[in-house]
Amino acid sequence: MPISNEVRDQLALKLGVLLPHLNERQQRLALAAEARLLGHGGVRAVAHAAGVSETTVRKGVFELEGGEDPLPDGRVRRAGGGRKSAEELDPLLVPALLALVEPDERGDPMSPLRWTTRSLRSLAGELTRQGRTASAPTVGRLLRENGFSLQANAKTLEGVQHADRDAQFQYINGQVKDHQADGEPVVSVDTKKKEIVGEFKNAGRQWRPAGEPVRVDVHDFPGDALGKALPYGIYDLAANTGWVNVGTDHDTAAFAVESIRRWWNGQGSLDYPQARRLLITADAGGSNGYRTRAFKTELAAFAARTGLAVTVCHMPPGTSKWNKVEHRLFSAITMTWRGRPLNSHEVVVQSIAATTTRTGLTVHAELDTGAYPIGVKVSDAELNAVPVTGHAFHGEWNYTVHPHPASPAGPTGPTPGPTAVFDRRALSHPALTGMTCAALTELTELTELTELTETLTADWQTLQRQDPAARRDGGERRRAPGGGRKAKLDLADRVLATVLQHNLALPPTVLAHLFAVSKDTIRHTTSEIRRLMDQHSHTPRPPAAHLNTVAGLLVHAAAHGVTLTTETAATC
Repeated sequence: MPISNEVRDQLALKLGVLLPHLNERQQRLALAAEARLLGHGGVRAVAHAAGVSETTVRKGVFELEGGEDPLPDGRVRRAGGGRKSAEELDPLLVPALLALVEPDERGDPMSPLRWTTRSLRSLAGELTRQGRTASAPTVGRLLRENGFSLQANAKTLEGVQHADRDAQFQYINGQVKDHQADGEPVVSVDTKKKEIVGEFKNAGRQWRPAGEPVRVDVHDFPGDALGKALPYGIYDLAANTGWVNVGTDHDTAAFAVESIRRWWNGQGSLDYPQARRLLITADAGGSNGYRTRAFKTELAAFAARTGLAVTVCHMPPGTSKWNKVEHRLFSAITMTWRGRPLNSHEVVVQSIAATTTRTGLTVHAELDTGAYPIGVKVSDAELNAVPVTGHAFHGEWNYTVHPHPASPAGPTGPTPGPTAVFDRRALSHPALTGMTCAALTELTELTELTELTETLTADWQTLQRQDPAARRDGGERRRAPGGGRKAKLDLADRVLATVLQHNLALPPTVLAHLFAVSKDTIRHTTSEIRRLMDQHSHTPRPPAAHLNTVAGLLVHAAAHGVTLTTETAATC
């Protein structure tokens, strides 16, 4: 007899509740059981009620009655059953997808998605425009199967790596161990990112009552700020303590050294009452960079007031994130004030002071409202007065500022008179030249050999002919050979200046001061003598020190028992 509509409705309701809880094979068996109970016409009625094909119901009946071999454990259909995957139906689908998401240098340079956000929907849409069928979930599955994942930018590129980067890290580590073994303070310093003060959004989240976020301005316009905060941090490696000086003006060298001075007066001198040395590790750039003249002059004043010999070791260029203050102090401060608007300087200072870590970090913070103008120039004379001596290894990165310079017997002003030159005998000391007097004399005499003189004469005449300033229109000379002012430096002085430059890495400004000539004269002289040395295969040894100032040279000489005076005397 035909199956009534009432039975069909009851069957549809029953199957609609049951089938979602069964896997594919269980669903087939349940449908088959209902079809057998209904008898003739049951397959069609069950298929209609469940919304499946009659073939599916019949397959279930065959499985229920044992008409087919049982499936392996855990399988719901035979191997190869079900719909074919998108990549099987279209073998070129995966290559087309990878061409859209490969990096620009490997993918299609004309791809319409090159400059867009490559979401799953946009990728699926582009594939559809190419005549291929793939939904967004299918695109996601194919990307994961081919080794792709959602990734953000990673800040890891540091530019060209310096050849001595690792060696500099090892040198800093050695200096740290040396100072700490003697109980001397070692600090890491840097300026944290400038913060604008006001009702502005701050990255991160914090726990608050649901639906009650802190409301801040939509736009972070600096003109709406109440000011700015410049946190300069000093992190003590041994004590695991931080001192942060929050400035409100400019991040200058004067501000950096003032922050170090406040740390020393407020905490450092109490923690290290017997200290004679201080080691500072700093970045290569910024207000405490190794090229910053004002940083050295300010440190000299700090060293003179405290009596400390201040050694500075700069991180290699491009490695500022390796500085201890970054991940021992600043990272903890960022976590402390995350999700909190810095709407006043008091909030900035109190948030920093409240920073602690499970490893025992404590932080002191204070506000510095002093003025630190930018654009302050440091003259050559002021720099030459700084008692700084560079270390033998990368003296531009590693140097010591001494508390008191050694004083020469004569004047050392910025513009010495013609007789205010330094004693050549003292300058020729082996501790400064790296050569014995005999070797230096031999080198001087070597340049006077007949063969070298003839070669030098010919080269000099060639240079004269190539000099545009030494000829008129048509190539005529302005003066007769041998005319003009006489050279201020004889050959012995020229050789001595060049050897000092090689052994102590003295800049032209210092050599010009020592020999009472101009910087251009020194540059020309040393370049000329270096060429002569190269012609005779004389290879200088690596510098024994890097001395950037006259005061530093005086300190270095005094440490080796050499007294530099301004009394003219003969060389070796």
